[in-house]
This record gives sequence, structure tokens and C-alpha cells, in this order.
Amino acid sequence: MLNEKIIELGKNSSEIRELSEYGDKRKAEIGAEKVFDFSIGSPNVPCPDRVTQDYIDLIEKGDATAIHGYTPAPGSMETRKAVSSYINERYGIDCRPEDFYMTAGAAASLAITLKAVCGRGSQVIVLAPYFPEYKVFIENAEAETIEVSLDQESFQPDFEAMSEALNEKTAAVIVNSPNNPTGALLSEESLRKLSSMLMEAQNKFGTEIFLISDEPYRELVYDGAKLPLPLDYYNNTIVCYSYSKSLSLPGDRIGYIMVSPKADRRKDVFTAICGGGRSLGYICAPGLAQQVVAMNQGVTSDIEKYAENRDLIYDIIKKCGFETVYPAGAFYLFVKSPSGDGREFSERAKNHELLLVPSDSFGMKGYVRISYCVSREQIEKSAPAFRALAAEYGLVNN
Repeated sequence: MLNEKIIELGKNSSEIRELSEYGDKRKAEIGAEKVFDFSIGSPNVPCPDRVTQDYIDLIEKGDATAIHGYTPAPGSMETRKAVSSYINERYGIDCRPEDFYMTAGAAASLAITLKAVCGRGSQVIVLAPYFPEYKVFIENAEAETIEVSLDQESFQPDFEAMSEALNEKTAAVIVNSPNNPTGALLSEESLRKLSSMLMEAQNKFGTEIFLISDEPYRELVYDGAKLPLPLDYYNNTIVCYSYSKSLSLPGDRIGYIMVSPKADRRKDVFTAICGGGRSLGYICAPGLAQQVVAMNQGVTSDIEKYAENRDLIYDIIKKCGFETVYPAGAFYLFVKSPSGDGREFSERAKNHELLLVPSDSFGMKGYVRISYCVSREQIEKSAPAFRALAAEYGLVNN
């Protein structure tokens, strides 16, 4: 008998991907140059030349059996050594290779981690707006999603609401900085306060509460901004990382889980991660990709291109009279709907071939997300469409 709940999940795909697929259809109908697709967060900056060359060299000169063979379930020890060595040197953290579990990207990292730390009836707190798939992963771990809204001016946590949400069922809190969809960074003050709150809750309820730090945009921080890391503030932290954005390798599906070396039950937590991976079938992350990232620790794509795109699209949006917050990281702009309805704003934008993701599925109504990891030419050509859209709301004269 088919699982009706899973059938329903299959019917209702990600709103982001639905809009992206709509964009592909429109491009085929009227030409790609006439569609301004700001839907999906897929890097447009090429991966570094050295990464491509490493792939070529491994395929042409390497041992085919080793290249295409299985690795140990948590990943190649050589790769885990390379990653831990870099993390220790870069961030001053005393981690071991045994703290790392290689994964097929951040999605697998999150799904495994939630499976490891959640039980039936437990709760996971997410800070809204948040990446919509969190809810899917949480429910798959038989837990309940508890939304706590961020302040809409600063996009920092509402600590009064956080205090009310924490209880004996809380298994984890997910943070994402730089944030998708806002581009905001969690401040050091916010992390200190959140960490203190979680430690008090652990003591009060006699439970373990894990801080899951989703960090696929960790390197995408601009203007010299400081990015505080949860690992430095809270012992029971688990990092979920992906090379999709830093190395522009989203299709290669490679990332890792890192258990904090300060975790109260470090070995048990990692064992649970291994069990989570096994239960989901997420073992032996792509071996070739593991070898390539091991050779390229600390290397990034030309991420400054995203900062240039940010300034360009931000200037267009502000000149059109739309309200938005200047993002410090990632590659998203979170724009307030003039009507207060994000879906209405998104649908009206389609009339101008502008594809903007409504914020409703991110857990916060009234906004759209603009993904500016696109060509500079697309941003420049989209300016008249944005102006025409703004004119419909009476923000400018067209």
C-alpha cells in the first residue's frame, strides 16, 4: 500500500522549484533573454578552475576503482582529515576527523542530524523566515516544527517568543546564518543570548537541546562583516555544511556534518549521526567529490561577484520604492510586498516576466525572495520590469 502522506508530499513540490520550472517553460516559449528568473539559489559563478582540473586529473590519472568505489559510510578518512585540519587552522577549533560525517550536501546533513537527535513527539524550533525544506526534514524525523519569528526590522531572534517556545519536548533549534531568505547574519549578541537561553533550558528540563547550525553560505559574507559561529558559543552544536555555494558545486552534492568537540556526549552524538545516516540510506557520499573537496579546503569561487550583484539589484529595488533590508551575506534580497501579500506580489510580477518567490512557504507572509546569483546582464535588463511593477503599486511614475 502506498504511503498517502508521501504521495501528498510528492504532489506538493517546493514552491521555489515550481517557480523555477515555470521559468524554464516561459523561457522556451518567449526566449530566455525575456524572462527575469530570480527564483532558485543556484550559483552562477563558475567553480574555480583548479577544482575542474582536479576532477579531470583524478579521472584521467587516478585509480578508477578507487575513484568510483565505496568509501566508508561516514566518508573517506583522508577527506575527513583534510576537513578537520582546515577547520582547526581556520577557526581555532580542536576537532578530530572522527567528528565529521561526509554527506550528499546540506540537505542530507540536515535530514541525518534531525533523525539523530529527534524522537517521536519531540519539537524543533526554527527561526522564521527559514528554508522551507526544514519542515519536511523535521516531520520525516517524526518531530514537530515550532516557528519563532525573527524581528522584521533586524531579522534577529525574538527572545521572548523563543523563551515561550522552549520546553521539555524541545530537541533542537535550527539557525542559518547568513540566512536564506533574508541575507541577514546572526549577531554575536544574539548568539550569546540564544546560547545562554538554551543552556538554562537544558538545566531546567534535564534534557539535551542541540543547536543545529545550517551553514551553506558561511563564506558568502560581504563588506568585511564578522560572522560569529555557533560553535564558539554553545557546546551542543552540530554543524551542517555544503560546498554547493562556496565552490559552486550544487549538482555534485557534497557536504558534511560536524559534531562540536565540546558536545556533552561527543562520541554518542556522532554515533547517532552514523545511525541516522544508515537509517536514511545516506552513507558513502560521492567519492570523487570527496577527493576533490579534500584537495580544495579554503578555496572558494569568486564570491565577490555576488556582492556586486547585490549592490546592483538593491539599487534598482530601492529606486523603485520597494522596501527591503540590505543583506550582509548569502545571495538573496527579501523584499516587502506593497500590498502586504507575498503571493499576490509574486503573481503580479509574473505579468512582467519577473520570477520572485513568495515568502509564505518560508514561514513569514508579506514578502518575496529575490535570488541574485544570476548574470549581471539579467539584473540590468530587469530594471524596466521592476519599474513597471512598482508603477502598478503607485510607487513610481512609469
